[in-house]
Amino acid sequence: MSDVSLGYGRDGAAEAAPVLSVPALGASVATAGDFFALLKPRVISLVAFTGLAGLVAAPGAMNPIAAFTALACIAVGAGASGALNMWYDADIDAVMARTASRPIPSGRVRPDEALAFGLTLSAFSVGVMGVLVNWLSAALLLFTIIFYAGVYTMWLKRRTPQNIVIGGLAGAMPPVIGWAAATGTVDLYPVLLVALIFLWTPPHFWALALYRSGDYAKAGVPMLPVTAGEAETRRQIVLYAIAMVACSLLPVAFGFAGAAYGAAALIGGVLFLWLAAAVYRAPGRHKVAMRLFGFSILYLFALFAAVIAEAALGLAPLMAAP
Repeated sequence: MSDVSLGYGRDGAAEAAPVLSVPALGASVATAGDFFALLKPRVISLVAFTGLAGLVAAPGAMNPIAAFTALACIAVGAGASGALNMWYDADIDAVMARTASRPIPSGRVRPDEALAFGLTLSAFSVGVMGVLVNWLSAALLLFTIIFYAGVYTMWLKRRTPQNIVIGGLAGAMPPVIGWAAATGTVDLYPVLLVALIFLWTPPHFWALALYRSGDYAKAGVPMLPVTAGEAETRRQIVLYAIAMVACSLLPVAFGFAGAAYGAAALIGGVLFLWLAAAVYRAPGRHKVAMRLFGFSILYLFALFAAVIAEAALGLAPLMAAP
């Protein structure tokens, strides 16, 4: 083993660089499980699920093999983004308790291995999507990978507390990629689903950031609780939750979604707002924020499960052209 200091020098920050222990170049100790961990499998599950919703909600029938290929490419592209994110962020991951055991900072995977892995999967997923599905969905997938790995990870994350707001667009894209894979077009319904995830991301992630604010401060990452304080973060969580719930009802208002989705959006939205208000009223009680964080994942799964169920059972209203 040899010690390699990765530092924070990419953006010129003055913080002292943590020392990151990695295997000597030429002697890999990584296992298949380590490379799988680089993909952020829990994130992939949510990305694939929302991509599936866009795919099945699209009008018309899609060849099952093409549909499976599209969904696999979305998942692999998301995993590639995760690997590139872990490669670039290995220095700050090494000093945060939540991420210190990841494959690179723990020394199980070399940074060059992670970079090669992420780039290879990126090229593979985009190329296969373009050749076997269509090039519009491939272009949207490429945009998503570049936006997450380049714009969010390499540019925004260490420079602005709005990192997760702007960067959240990358994680919001799967429904429109799935729709484009099925139809070769982009329509209003998947754009509304993208907007829903985009507005969901800040309250979801800031709830975790409240709980882990000390970690982010130690790593020099300007998350909102670190730069603006907990009171402002709690206020922003409520504001984004209100906007998110309003957006979640638009598919029903435009006639794209039916009663099952509407019920999930209404009931889930009320519970989300109740928890967001509880976070606002409970300064310093980070366990309350973690309840919101946990529920937010269930909330998004429930909404997109309703989209999938309505499409699969033929319960969704006929898609009207926007």
